[in-house]
Amino acid sequence: MPLDRLVLILVTVPAAAGGTIWIAMLFFSASRISPLAAVLTALPIALGLYVVWRVISERLSNRDNDHYDKIEK
Repeated sequence: MPLDRLVLILVTVPAAAGGTIWIAMLFFSASRISPLAAVLTALPIALGLYVVWRVISERLSNRDNDHYDKIEK
């Protein structure tokens, strides 16, 4: 495995885990304050996850992006 890929994995995995824990703690602390705060916290999180989901699904299903996969290196 190339060194740059290893470093990328070692940086992104802890960052994603930390972000997930931070979002969960934010949601749970808001739910202890009031249910309305929990809903208002969950809405932007859900919207962000939806946007990420749409971007990834568009990238995987777009045939125009497959042109570069056929180029010999």
